[in-house]
Amino acid sequence: MGIDTVRAGASDDETAGSRREQRGWYWYDWACSVYSTSVLTVFLGPYLTAVARHAADADGYVHPLGLPVRAGSFFAYTVSLSVIVAVLVMPLVGSLADRTGRKKPLLAAAAYTGAAATTGMFFLDGDRYLLGGLLLVVANAAQSVGTMLYNSYLPQIAPPAERDRVSSRGWAFGYAAGSLMLVVNLVLYLAHDSFGLSETQAVRVCLASAGLWWGAFALIPLRRLRDRHTRVAAAAPTGLRQLAATVKDMRRHPRTLAFLLAYLVYNDGIQTVITQASVYGSEELGLDQSTLIGAVLLVQILAVAGALAMGRLARTYGAQRTILGSLVAWTCTLAAGYFLPAGAPVYFYVLAAAIGMVLGGSQALSRSLFSHLIPPGKEAEYFSAYEMSDRGMSWLGPLLFGVTYQLTGSYRSAIVSLVAFFVIGFVLLARVPVRRAIGEAGNPVPERI
Repeated sequence: MGIDTVRAGASDDETAGSRREQRGWYWYDWACSVYSTSVLTVFLGPYLTAVARHAADADGYVHPLGLPVRAGSFFAYTVSLSVIVAVLVMPLVGSLADRTGRKKPLLAAAAYTGAAATTGMFFLDGDRYLLGGLLLVVANAAQSVGTMLYNSYLPQIAPPAERDRVSSRGWAFGYAAGSLMLVVNLVLYLAHDSFGLSETQAVRVCLASAGLWWGAFALIPLRRLRDRHTRVAAAAPTGLRQLAATVKDMRRHPRTLAFLLAYLVYNDGIQTVITQASVYGSEELGLDQSTLIGAVLLVQILAVAGALAMGRLARTYGAQRTILGSLVAWTCTLAAGYFLPAGAPVYFYVLAAAIGMVLGGSQALSRSLFSHLIPPGKEAEYFSAYEMSDRGMSWLGPLLFGVTYQLTGSYRSAIVSLVAFFVIGFVLLARVPVRRAIGEAGNPVPERI
């Protein structure tokens, strides 16, 4: 057997192993996305608020750790606390993963911590708002850490030319799982009497089912992903010190930092649209809850097709141009949303469809483009900063939305004010010399990027 034959055989084995690992990687998005869809987006906020109100005093306050908190604000404050915990933990875990190369045990710990906390929400009943708050903090922080580790595999399992495709398929898997589980949960919730359950019991089952789903399907990526020992293990600094070290290292790659700034801005707009669209639909357009839930489901379903379609566009036009195009589409969608007539669900569904078609692709291609800008061996550390931009910095949009409404008294003005994030994000992203940034990070430059 000649040397060329041996090399070809090894290359075929490597390709087959890479494909298997990519397919396993997709399944983690399938596993954890139901938490974001069913738990955070639909069920937990209203339910935990109701539990807190049941525990409140005569003035409507609960007193976690002796602090007076309005029951209606408890969920929002708890989400904020979970973000703070995640911001402190992610750089430490990311650095540890890069130094030791042992991402898989850390991913398993994050996944099953989050899954266990979510499953434990079944016991959230009566006036147990503190239990609910604790479980939410643990689950949300664990999901952030797990997603950071999951994202950091992308540069290792996909060569540069394949990352847009692989990232887009991962997002599509996640939205497909979210859609499927949301349908099941909504059937159970809306027909709870037929299943012999009260409304409260149905919600608790829906919450717990997301945790069981997360834990069960996490087994697939944990079996197929491989550890890679790329750096020498060393003593881990504290969370704050590691965060400072990560930021200091990123300053050595200013063009990577410039992309992250652009992503921070336009992603803030994306996240605000996701969280405030239902408020706009109910308060300004007068739509009922069933219409809003249907719109959420439509967004989830079309985000699958949108992520795959934009992944194909990126193969022709490059990820940067495709993202820029999606930001134009976001701007046009919000401008159209300003003119939606009240009491017309059909037009709101059209708006939801437009959001769904650009939502998954914008996020998937941003992830794959960022993966090219990371210095080799620092994938988890840099993706911790990326994840913090995704989850920890998305507060300017809601602030602008709220201030605009306060000044104008119009949700239409508030929703159109978010155009600023997409316009500024477009300008910042267009100015990033992506090819030069990739080369400066020490990575090969794809033919199309």
